[in-house]
Amino acid sequence: MLKQIIIALSIAMSPALMAGKSVNEYKNPVADKNLPDPSIIKGDDGYYYVYATETVRNLPIYRSKNLVDWEFAGTAFTDETRPNFVEKAGIWAPDISKIGDKYVMHYSMSVWGGEWSCGIGCASSDSPAGPFENHGKMFISSEIGVQNCIDPFYIEDEGKKYLMFGSFSGIYAVELTDDGLAVKPGFKPIKLAGTAYEGTYIHKKDGKYYLFASTGTCCEGLKSTYATVVGKSDKLLGPYTDREGASMLDNHHEMLIHKNDHFVGTGHNSEIVTDDAGDDWILYHAVKVSGSKGRRLMLDKIIWVNGWPSVAGDSPALKAKAPSFK
Repeated sequence: MLKQIIIALSIAMSPALMAGKSVNEYKNPVADKNLPDPSIIKGDDGYYYVYATETVRNLPIYRSKNLVDWEFAGTAFTDETRPNFVEKAGIWAPDISKIGDKYVMHYSMSVWGGEWSCGIGCASSDSPAGPFENHGKMFISSEIGVQNCIDPFYIEDEGKKYLMFGSFSGIYAVELTDDGLAVKPGFKPIKLAGTAYEGTYIHKKDGKYYLFASTGTCCEGLKSTYATVVGKSDKLLGPYTDREGASMLDNHHEMLIHKNDHFVGTGHNSEIVTDDAGDDWILYHAVKVSGSKGRRLMLDKIIWVNGWPSVAGDSPALKAKAPSFK
């Protein structure tokens, strides 16, 4: 408890965060920290909170007013409250959502190579800064019959709640109970996309559904081949296709963000955030070709052209106009 109070006080007294300053320009990475697999939500306090794979023990949380200036806000768990349903596992790829009056986090637990022992759990909090109450395991790969159950993503559609998940063994969806904390009894996984993908995020715009995912290798440093791709559908549960109508079930997609001379491993994007000017922004991670190691937090503007998302140059910006926030 003392640790949480100290963190809260340090955040409250931060000049940058107190000012909630707007900026005209930003440079990538926006946070030169090792923050893989980001997920983002706007809290009731007006701050944006980002959660990332556990490179900081017990899962790091950062927050910002403008998507550019980020400050450490603590961890989701403590050594006493951290999940333990997979032995010696890390907490990977959290996904944060507001369900009712609770901030609900779905997360993966896995070890490298544990593709049948890994699984997905959930936790909840009254505050996006935590602390989170761990509700434990939702399912394990061997129990649900889907290999490599990691990278959860939660979405509500037409009065139903769903969880998408999967990593290079197919992307799947299950329907959840009303509180979002368990799989609906008797519901069987539905396959949405093929074996080329992980890190799912689905965005609804103008009546269409866009399945964002990552292909390639995430975690080989400068040899990482990660890239962010997308497909489109008329329905949440698919079929998702590329521009020509070829199916993501057969590993067809459109490229969104690939490497350039400055960044490689460009993948596992967050939810899309719309700024006060109506522009859409996406966070993701990448590896800097020069300088610090690890997967850094990146930001780019989404441009919609003929019903499809894109970013300038199909690759990370070095410097660009910043999001607009009052």
